[in-house]
Amino acid sequence: QVQLVETGGGSVQAGGSLRLSCAGSGYTFSSCIGWLRQAPGKEREGVAAIYTRTDRTYYDDSVKGRFTISHDNRKNTVYLQMNSLKPEDTATYYCAPLHSCGSNYFGIPYNYWGQGTQVTVSS
Repeated sequence: QVQLVETGGGSVQAGGSLRLSCAGSGYTFSSCIGWLRQAPGKEREGVAAIYTRTDRTYYDDSVKGRFTISHDNRKNTVYLQMNSLKPEDTATYYCAPLHSCGSNYFGIPYNYWGQGTQVTVSS
């Protein structure tokens, strides 16, 4: 049974930082893993992805230069370091294994979802 547990969210002021973690069980993060977010009234969108075999990364333009995705294979955990946070980053953040990923695209997620972690950025 695949379980994904996202942690690390919270409430911060604009310009602040948070580090999200995604721990997986029942699934080995051996290829593409992504972080997605969903704000109230909006569709879920991919913001960052990593191909764990080569560390090739993808970032949406809205977070490029501010967010960094990384992974620890020994812990089967993926991280999202978020700096210079903006109010528009407010959302529930999820991680998910992806069918594929590349440096210029965010692949389709498998239908495995955790509970997400809430990030709230105030101005």
